[in-house]
Amino acid sequence: MGQPVASRGRGATPTVGKAMLNKYARAFFTRVLTPFAAFLIRRGVSPDTVTLLGTAGVVAGALVFYPMGEFFWGTVVITLFVFSDLVDGNMARQLGRSSRWGAFLDSTLDRVADGAIFGGLALWYAGSGDDTILCAVSIFCLASGQVVSYTKARGEAIGLPVAVNGLVERAERLVVSLVAAGFAGLHKFGVPGIQYLLPVALWIVAVGSLVTLVQRVVTVRREAAEADAATEESQGTEAAK
Repeated sequence: MGQPVASRGRGATPTVGKAMLNKYARAFFTRVLTPFAAFLIRRGVSPDTVTLLGTAGVVAGALVFYPMGEFFWGTVVITLFVFSDLVDGNMARQLGRSSRWGAFLDSTLDRVADGAIFGGLALWYAGSGDDTILCAVSIFCLASGQVVSYTKARGEAIGLPVAVNGLVERAERLVVSLVAAGFAGLHKFGVPGIQYLLPVALWIVAVGSLVTLVQRVVTVRREAAEADAATEESQGTEAAK
């Protein structure tokens, strides 16, 4: 889930805080996971295999534990397999591979994993959780996350830079949701009141995703207008010659 590939368009510049966090966090996990990645390579395991197994683990953790209300253990399982997102990229770098297929597989399975996480939460609230509103919020988080990713991919596909990250990207959605779910699961261990963290987190993710979607749509509209104007100007210049 992290195999390198040539850039497919000019991305948005991240904020200083995000850039620093990504830089130091990635450097730390690279040092920690490099020996494990090297071990897998020696065993003949491919980065794609790690990607597939990681996604399968996340999906199983989300759809088995979350619908039963086992948020703590579900989050533990999901978190363990989420690290495959760094392991497969580390393996690809050690192998010196730059794979378009790997990038495609990574991005596609990320959507599957995200859908399983919020789908598992929705199943809990539709069943034993007995909260129709939070079920709807979970479904909105699932759908909006997919659409937020699609807007950037579609904008880049038509030749636009989509030079905006937005308020809540995939990493933020996952961190907020998983941390809240994990802590909420401590309610079963006797920690009072902590179960309310998850509903609050879901509302935060839902609102943040909506804001991010609007930001990206507005950006694509502006960039498309600028590109169309530049094309018309170029055609007018050519016609005048």
